[in-house]
Amino acid sequence: MMTPTNSVGFESADVTRFLVVAAGGAAGAVARYGVTLFVATFWKRDFPLATLLINVSGSFILGFFATMAAERAAIDPMWRLLIATGFVGAYTTFSTFEYETERLAASGALAWGIVNILTSVIAGFIAVRLGVILARH
Repeated sequence: MMTPTNSVGFESADVTRFLVVAAGGAAGAVARYGVTLFVATFWKRDFPLATLLINVSGSFILGFFATMAAERAAIDPMWRLLIATGFVGAYTTFSTFEYETERLAASGALAWGIVNILTSVIAGFIAVRLGVILARH
């Protein structure tokens, strides 16, 4: 049995997948914005702490969820699209991380830029690892 297609050739199942990713992306973008606003209530320094926290927590979420989906639970592919592709894709901020690091360097705060790079990469890796370990236990 063929799945109905629309005028541009997408099957209705494809449209559903796009909508699932969009819903996850909307939630991830709102979560990112919320974390940014929250951190701004107590962090008044130039260092981009909100971006760091978002990237590290997003790394944990992706590591945990992807491992659970692959190794521990029969998770519907739509949930993978919603969480891993949509939510985490919109929530994490690698491009913002790169831009803020460049801005630190350009403003003469190269040491803060280097701290941002090292902390983000190392803490992000540790968070992914922790997510994988916790999902396996």
